[in-house]
Amino acid sequence: MAHTNESVVSEFVLLGLSNSWELQLFFFAIFSVVYVTSVLGNILIIIIISSDSHLNSPMYFLLSNLSFLDICQSNFATPKMLLDFFVEHKTISFEGCMAQIFLLHSFVGSEMMLLVAMAYDRFIAICKPLRYSTIMNRKLCIIFVFISWAVGILHSVSHLVFTVDLPFCGPNEVDSFFCDLPLVIELACMDTYEMEIMTLTNSGLISLSCFLALIISYTIILITVWRRSSSGSSKALSTLTAHITVVILFFGPCIYFYIWPFSRLPVDKFLSVFYTVCTPLLNPIIYSLRNEDVKSAMRKLRNHHVNSWKN
Repeated sequence: MAHTNESVVSEFVLLGLSNSWELQLFFFAIFSVVYVTSVLGNILIIIIISSDSHLNSPMYFLLSNLSFLDICQSNFATPKMLLDFFVEHKTISFEGCMAQIFLLHSFVGSEMMLLVAMAYDRFIAICKPLRYSTIMNRKLCIIFVFISWAVGILHSVSHLVFTVDLPFCGPNEVDSFFCDLPLVIELACMDTYEMEIMTLTNSGLISLSCFLALIISYTIILITVWRRSSSGSSKALSTLTAHITVVILFFGPCIYFYIWPFSRLPVDKFLSVFYTVCTPLLNPIIYSLRNEDVKSAMRKLRNHHVNSWKN
């Protein structure tokens, strides 16, 4: 990640969320709880799914991989943000900045594709139940996970390969708590209009294509579920509601940031917090609180450990 000789900026200054010491302490307390809960919650989901044989299905295999992605997303910028609340001059090296851009787009791109895979899994389970075990085997799930990571990394590299060689000669202040790609591009000492259009096109293509695929899939699934009147359909509808909630809350800020023009409002900084800090918490909250199978497995795991301690 060596930048060109034209670039004289060796570090970027992160302006953070607020200059108020009281507000920073408040944010630290809130986001620390969210961060720890998110990481531990997603780790717990992975442990529960891997330890309970009743959750040995494609849906939960994909869910555990989603939890892993959420753990990765929780750690790309949040720990530094929490430390920076106690630092007056918040800086990040050029290499660190590029690394944050790479990691964010890799994780987000991968999660988008994984959500599409999870929608496909539900589509087959509900619309073609007799062929489900034949179509959704472990090999196909592994292929889905591999494609998700490959698309996310390629999506990120396509951004980074142009950004890393931009001439940065000042200013070097990023009005956020992490290196957000649009904000970093605007700091380049050149006309960045073409870069902005390319970024919007790249991010918009993957965001909109995945979102439209999800909307179409879940619309077909919901129509199929509503035509049935059984307890199984009721359970399927509950699962679908959880999936759709995650999709809306995940894609909402994403589409806003990377399809909206390169103009920022003060509220955007706090939407960034929701997108990077709070979104990884959606998975454990929504899937654990609404999914009876996960809650049942959680109770069995808890009772097992309680009995082990008693003995």
